[in-house]
Amino acid sequence: MKFLLKYSLLSLILTISNSSNAANENLSKLDLPDGFSIKIFSSDIKSPRQMAESDEGVIFVGSKSGDSIIALLDKDNDNYAETKIIVASNLSNPTGVEFKGGSLYFSEVDKIWVIENIDDYVLRSEHQELPNKKLVTDNLPSDTWHGWKWLGFGPDGYLYVPVGAPCNICLEPLKDDSRFASIHRILEDGSLEKVASGIRNTVGFDWHPKTEKLYFSDNGRDWLGDDSPSCELNIINEEGEFFGYPYKHATNIIDPEYGKLISDLDIDFTDPILELGAHVAPTGIAFYDKNTFPSSFKNNLFITLHGSWNRSKKVGYKVISVNFDDDGNYLAHKDFISGWLNDGKVWGRPSAPFVKSDGSLLISDDKYNVIYRVTYSQEKI
Repeated sequence: MKFLLKYSLLSLILTISNSSNAANENLSKLDLPDGFSIKIFSSDIKSPRQMAESDEGVIFVGSKSGDSIIALLDKDNDNYAETKIIVASNLSNPTGVEFKGGSLYFSEVDKIWVIENIDDYVLRSEHQELPNKKLVTDNLPSDTWHGWKWLGFGPDGYLYVPVGAPCNICLEPLKDDSRFASIHRILEDGSLEKVASGIRNTVGFDWHPKTEKLYFSDNGRDWLGDDSPSCELNIINEEGEFFGYPYKHATNIIDPEYGKLISDLDIDFTDPILELGAHVAPTGIAFYDKNTFPSSFKNNLFITLHGSWNRSKKVGYKVISVNFDDDGNYLAHKDFISGWLNDGKVWGRPSAPFVKSDGSLLISDDKYNVIYRVTYSQEKI
């Protein structure tokens, strides 16, 4: 592998050759449906998480544990992004990225920023300074427990952000600060408007391409055993719905500490539409709204199951595909990609899916530090 490092005053461009044997050696361990193939789209990225794409096809990626937002360029048009450009740095867990109207939005734990005309900066030949970023809001809690902020623009044009619970299981912090354990839309003045609550930790959400209803994953609480409670896939049918945390988990798991308070509550609980399994840790979801994959995948939902960290036998570490009827009702789900977990050993952790404008599927992996690109060919592979 050859590395070419170019340093400027505040930005770094890192070009890596497309012959990354070290990054590709494990791909043969992955299982995909017939006709699909997977390759490395970009490598040597520090804990990549959410991704976004600009009007010019530039891919932006956030980081779970890094401090920068990076732009990825495929200058050779060979489906390998060999060039990386830092567009923002010295950030606190900049996990979330989103693009709209020529501008790049990205998150820190307690802030959301925007860089306007981002393509103009990335595609210029020189990067002597980082582009100017403007504050969208700093009205977010600074707690780092479940503090990563995913971003997404809804059909209503507003930017949405979830705020996780600052604990494994708790109630008092939620009473003291109503922003916790909820999903919010950000209004023009930077204030938050709550959309749904009772959500422990959603690290992925998206809108159904036809119904435009919001679907989101939720990570179940820990320390109730290997097989309880399940992580969830949920849908918001009406704004203001309450999804159970911390009193109830999954469909019917009453919390041993806070469940006794349910009888005192004057609120309806909304159950998940799909239980994903205990401790599988869904960390990203994306509806497939393109036409490159077979028609059976149209409007399917891809979910990355990041994998368990405290279960006696590991589970997750795969990507699943969920399909629905025309009204967005759950029908079935199945494995789409597996193989990051082999004989109890983990070499990669899929962290977020992203549907690229060309119809391919990008998947970030924050353990292997790569982004994969999944494509389909009608010819048998």
